[in-house]
Formats: sequence, structure tokens, C-alpha cells
Amino acid sequence: MVREDALAYFSDPGRCEEINCPACSCDQTVFEFEKFGFNYHSCPDCGTLFVNPRPKLVFLEDFYVNSPSSRFWAEEFFKPVAEARREKIFRPRAKHFNNLITTDDEITVGDIGAGYGLFLEELSKLRKNVRPFAIEPSPEMAAICKTKNFEVLESIIEKIEGYDSSFDFLCSFELFEHLHTPATMLTAAFKLLKPGGSLLLTTLNGKGFDIQLLWEKSKSVFPPHHLNFCSPDSLSLLLNKVGFEVLEAETPGVLDWDIIEGNIKRDQFSADRFWNSIADHASIECKQDLQSWITKHKLSSHMRLVARKPIQS
Repeated sequence: MVREDALAYFSDPGRCEEINCPACSCDQTVFEFEKFGFNYHSCPDCGTLFVNPRPKLVFLEDFYVNSPSSRFWAEEFFKPVAEARREKIFRPRAKHFNNLITTDDEITVGDIGAGYGLFLEELSKLRKNVRPFAIEPSPEMAAICKTKNFEVLESIIEKIEGYDSSFDFLCSFELFEHLHTPATMLTAAFKLLKPGGSLLLTTLNGKGFDIQLLWEKSKSVFPPHHLNFCSPDSLSLLLNKVGFEVLEAETPGVLDWDIIEGNIKRDQFSADRFWNSIADHASIECKQDLQSWITKHKLSSHMRLVARKPIQS
């Protein structure tokens, strides 16, 4: 469905535009591969992998709001698995976030792209002194968040006005890779945060193990949804450029080896002899140790960063 929608929305070259590297703004790029009609380039300076040319913002927004595949995702796919995702994803995410909070005072938390509000629900169960805001442009999902008594800003974060320096924390989960212009979103988040406020951000790591090994065959490389693949270093560079102080940059992923093994055994991915041998003959302990090494050395394809807006004197 996504491929069909991409043809309908973006086959006209006039609907796309050339960009510089979305992380460091380098104007030199290296073509890597084509997938589903979109070209991926890498930055020779910071290593970021990104779609170039990419859909113009107005057409990308229309795609996300109105395309049949986007509506199918929201209505037919996400709803039936929402509770499973609550247990496996949003509850652990809320627990991690709760550990970052060091005050008993009331805090204002904004979830950028809140969806059905599962993260804010789980966080509110753990901490009663939270004033939750759902920042959600989808009218359908914003309406659901309103039924849960969250304060709702029915807008993309770049267009929010009247809330400068209002938030203690902002969260952005698996949104960054979708953004047309990541620097614009991060700049908007910086404005909304109070001095000393923090942004928790998770996204895909283009330098991660399974993405590097699978490359264009990676299911995470999925245009026109996934446009930006930074690394911990290049995303930290961008956050610093916006004005943030990066407090934490790690890759806590646990699925990299499982993804590779699944591609070898089920999808006939042609890996080299070493990785085929690991998949076919290595012990469970060996595979667990390999995944732990990947995570420890910031080589997982799932990354998490915490950045702070400096306290102004």
C-alpha cells in the first residue's frame, strides 16, 4: 500500500527537492542505493544516510494525513496491537523516562507525536505530579488523547505558538526518521523547553549493526516513511548546533542479531560465511553476548539520546 501511495503522491519529480545533509548541512553527498523509487545518499562528513531528493514538506504532510496506507496503519494495524505495544514498548519506555526525573515538583511533559497517548498514560501511572501534553497533528488521534484528559496541542510541533519555555520535558519516539527537516523540529523543541528542560529522543541508527549489514535490504530502510538515518555522533552534532547539551547518547537495542538471523533463515539474505555460521551453529549464549557487545559499543540500530536546553544566566 505504501509503494502504491508513493507512486500516487511522489512520482512527479516536481514534488521532490534536493537537500543538504540533514545533520551537518554538508552539500556533498554520495549515492548509495535506490529503493522503491527513492534515492539514498550518505554524507561524506558525518556519515548520515538520507533520502535525497525527498518529498517536499507540503506533499509529505498530505501523504501522512490522507494516504490510504497511513489510514490503514492508524485504523487497521495499530489499534489491534495497541495493548501489546503498551506492554512491550510504552510501559518500559515510561519506566526509563521516570528514572530521568529528579524532582518531586509538578512537571510539564509533552509527547511529540503522541498517537493514542499510551506513553503518557503509562507515565501518569508512575508519577502523579505530571502535567501531560499530547502534541499530535492527526485529528483522529488527537481526539482519542482528549478522551484521556490530556491537554492536547493538535498541531505539528513546528507550528505551535504561545508555549515558548513551557515544558520541563519533551519526548520524541521514532519520529525523527520521518521528518522532512529535522533541524526545524529540534529548533521548535528547543523553544518550547524551559531553560534546563530536557528532550528524550529515540530513532534509528544508520550506523547500527543490522542496518549496516542488510543495507538496502533492511526493512527499516522504508521510504517515504524513513528519510533520515543519523548515528549517535551525527545526531549529537545536530543537537549541539541547535543549542542543546547532549547528556546521553546510547544504543539500547536488543533485536539487532535477531533481525539478522531472521533475514538469513527466513528471507534468504545472503550474508557472508561468518554470519551464516553464527546463525546456523552458534550457541544462544554466543548470540546473547554478541548482542550485548553491539549494545555496549553503540552499534545497535535503535538509539536513544537525552539533550538539555542550557540554563540561561
